[in-house]
This record gives sequence, structure tokens and C-alpha cells, in this order.
Amino acid sequence: MTNIETKRHSLAHLLAAAVTEMWPEAKLAIGPDIENGFYYDIDFNGESISDTQLKDIEKKMAHLAKQNLIFTRADKNIDEALTWAKSEGGIYKEELIGGLKTEGETQVSFYTVGKFTDLCRGPHVENTKEIKPNSFKLDKLAGAYWRGDEKNKMLTRIYGLAFDTKEELDAYLKMMAEAEKRDHRKLGKELDLFMTHEYAPGMPFFLPKGMIILQELIQFVRKYSYGPGYREIRTPHLLNAELWKTSGHWGHYQEDMFCLHHAEDDIDMGIKPMNCPAHMLVFKRDLKSYKELPLRLAETSTLYRNEKSGTLHGLTRVRSLSQDDSHIFVRPDQILGEVTELLHKIKNIYEIFGLEIDEIHLSTRPEQFLGEIEDWNKAEASLKQALEDAHLKYQINEGDGAFYGPKIDVKVKDAIGRQWQLATIQLDSQMPQRFELKYTDADGSAKTPIVIHRAILGSIERFFGVIIEHYAGAFPVWLSPVQVKLVSVSEAHIPACKRLADELIEEGIRVEIDENNETVGNKIRKAVNEKVSYMLVIGDKEAEATNLSIRDRGAMETREISREEFISEVKNKIANHQ
Repeated sequence: MTNIETKRHSLAHLLAAAVTEMWPEAKLAIGPDIENGFYYDIDFNGESISDTQLKDIEKKMAHLAKQNLIFTRADKNIDEALTWAKSEGGIYKEELIGGLKTEGETQVSFYTVGKFTDLCRGPHVENTKEIKPNSFKLDKLAGAYWRGDEKNKMLTRIYGLAFDTKEELDAYLKMMAEAEKRDHRKLGKELDLFMTHEYAPGMPFFLPKGMIILQELIQFVRKYSYGPGYREIRTPHLLNAELWKTSGHWGHYQEDMFCLHHAEDDIDMGIKPMNCPAHMLVFKRDLKSYKELPLRLAETSTLYRNEKSGTLHGLTRVRSLSQDDSHIFVRPDQILGEVTELLHKIKNIYEIFGLEIDEIHLSTRPEQFLGEIEDWNKAEASLKQALEDAHLKYQINEGDGAFYGPKIDVKVKDAIGRQWQLATIQLDSQMPQRFELKYTDADGSAKTPIVIHRAILGSIERFFGVIIEHYAGAFPVWLSPVQVKLVSVSEAHIPACKRLADELIEEGIRVEIDENNETVGNKIRKAVNEKVSYMLVIGDKEAEATNLSIRDRGAMETREISREEFISEVKNKIANHQ
């Protein structure tokens, strides 16, 4: 653990200590450190607590921290630990210790701080004086089933935030307040982009304005994420279980799939959660020559994944998604060139959206994997070489690769400094072997290709959610559903609005006219809230003028510009993704 992780873990114990002082009958479950803070799951014996009580618990924690208490460790044999748990009435700790005993553990450790003792592997700070005043805050309450099983009792989870200093905590709270304003679920509703419904949990409905952005993203994908050399295909959504057994997904991924049994044909089937197995079939339909490689197959059709209900979140965690998905079939000597080109694409694409590459992770062979270690070693070495040739800093995530190959994950920072994991490049020598794919090499021998799985935007739905928040709903001109909003002063000015709208539409510019019988002030406020790129108010003067009076998004004043110049300005921004 790093120092901050150790502090967060220690604060979880102070949280538990404070709660047991205030609610002596409370039963403790688990309390780990997490990203940006910590939590503890607690059984309050039927008593409910409210957000207003978090402040009181926080004050008690601060009081304990100021006492310069020492964390001390004691080891107990497993039976002694079980006796302790029973004597304390710690039913959850007893279950945890019993599980460790079943797994063969003979000894467990406990940590004591002040009067409070808890089962824990550690580590912790030596003294609570290492936790600076006002560097932590209890954040929120949530429900959590014991051990994540909905058949078990619902516990109260208390979340806390913790940083090294008060200044870091304040900066994080400021960022989270800004993130709340930018929440894509809130903006998606306000801007009329998408909706969700209980009849299709985790499967968004894209409304007309949202569909415009989605189609712009898909066109962008076809031109920049795919581009020359890619061949777009479409494969079935529902496929025989034998396909998923061959690919390995039936054994390793089935619980995340939507599966059904076709009674008439008496076969099990799976709705596809990814395209790669079907793409293997496309490659296999005829024998390829080494000269035909690399073969780049691309597909943006909808995929379905059985995400748990509690994890669903607007557009960023869904059950139906599409990807800028592609599978590149290559010879071993082509890996380095292809991956290097993909890394170059990634840098250029994120620059267009104003997203900064923050971290790159290389994930290596997991404990459960397919194939031979030698093949894994070669694949990992190729990815390392490509990253180094591209002069990109990266860190290694040992054992975090997919079951069929190592991968590169790219994380970016948005406008307010939050991190998002987007692009993935993954090498796979296992699936081509499982599907017995072959190409004829230069010497006439049959060889098995290697597949590069790649997605740059990743899930297009998730990327959509990310950029809603990144831009705070104020999309650049090329993505704006309404690029120009025409506001008529009165009904008499609607014909002039329509003539101008026709001229702009002819030039490929998206236009909307507000013809409602409302005051001009109300119409202007609506247009501002809709975050349109440009607004033009058309009255007597504007209807007769040669030049246009433009109000840019975010501006309080208008500017005069000729029609030709304005049309050229908007078209240039669209062409240059501005």
C-alpha cells in the first residue's frame, strides 16, 4: 500500500471505532480503502441512520485521530480468533474467520487502536497523528448486501473521502461539485439527448438530438478510427452456444451474457457480447494468403452484456452498446507496425476531442489464461516495444490481462481532471488457434494468424456520456445537434427565418427555428439553456439587413458578419471538428 492508501485503511478503522462507540449494538462487516477514500459495511440491527448523522460520526473520528492513538497488531490462532468473534457477537467477523479456517489458514491478525479492535491484515499508520486534520470527510450512505449477495442481509455502507491534506480534499470536493453539474444523465434529460425506461434497464433510448450526435460519432469512427484499409462487416446478434464454447466465452464469460434455449432446434444460444468470435468465422470462410494480411475487419453493431443492475449508470455503464470495434489479423512480423499505428491514431483522435492521455497500462497474463506461456511472453514483448517506440510512458498491471491475451489500456483526463479508461489494444494468439484459422505463408506452409482486438473510442455509448460531461453539454459546432438557432421576434418574422434556414441547411448546417408564441426574452433563455452554438434573433431590422447579427454561445453581445462569412465560418468548424 502507498502511504495514502494506508491512511485510508486506517480511517476505515476509525470509522468503525466511532460507530461502535455511538451504536454499541452495531455489527461490523468489512471496511477497506478504495479509490479516493474508504468505506465500512455495518449492520445497525434494524436502526436506520441518516446523512445528517454522518457529521456526528465524522466529529467522533476527528476526536479519536487527535488523541495520537497507536495502531498495534496482534496475531491469534484461528480457533482463538473464532472464540473472540463469538464472544463479541461479531457474526460477520465469525463468518469471515470461519471461511479463512476452511481455506487452511491457521493464524489471523488483529489491529487495535484505542479501545477498538478489529480483524484485519493491515497495514495501518503507526499513529493517528499521521492523519492531518480536515483531510477526510464522510461522504454518503448506501445499501450493500453482505458479500455482494442479494440473498444476504442488506447492510449500511458508509463512504468516506480521504487525502493527504485538507487542500487536496477541498480540490476533490470542488471537482465533484463541478462533476455533479456536468452529470450526463442530468444534461441528457435537459438537452433532450436520451432517455431510459424501466422496461429496458441499462439500454438507452436515443432521442432525435442525441441520435444526431451518435451518428456524427459513428461517421467519425468510420473516417478516423477505422479509415483506409478497414473492411466493415455485419454479423448476427444471436449465435449458437458452440461458437461461444469454441471461443472460450461460454466457460469464462457466460454469466455476463444473455443466453437462451431455442426449443424447436433444441440448442443453447447466446446474444453476442462482443464481435470477435463471429469475425473468426468470417476469416475462416476461405484460405488466406500471407499477402492478404493484415486483414482489418470492423463492426459497430449493437452488443449486449448482462451487467449487474446495481452497476448500471446512464450511458457509461449499459447493457446494450456499440464499439468502434475491429479485429486485425496479422503475421507476427506485422504486430509492431500495426500497434504503433494504432497508438498514433489514439493520440490524434483524443486530441480532436480535447482529451488528454493521462495513463497507459500494459496488462499481462492473468492466473486463468488460455494458451502457452511462450506465446504470452512474445505478445507482451511486442506491446512493450510498440509503446517504447511511440515514446509513451506506461505502467505494467501484472496479471490483469484478458484470459486470451495481454492488452494496452489508455486512460484520459477530461476537462475537470477526471480519469476515464477508453482505448484498448489487445493481442490474441489463442482464439485464432481455437478456431483453427490458417493462412498460407510465403514458403507455402500453413500458419496461424495473430489477432489484434482494438477499440479507440471504446463503447460509443460510454464515450457519448464522457463527452457530454467533458463539454458540459456545450458541444463543439461539429457535434452540436442544433448548430444555429433562429429566434423569430413575432409571427410576422417566421418567413424570414425560414428563408435563412433553407439557405443554411443547403450548406449542410443544422438549423432550428423557435416559432413559439412567447416573448423574445423567453426564447433567448431557452436557446441559452439548450447550449446551441449560434443564436440569431430575427426581427424587422434583421430581416431586411444584408449582414447577420450573431450571438455566439457564452457571449452576451452580438456581432455583425456577412452571410457568406458566417456560412464559411460554420462549415470550417464542422470540417475541422471544432
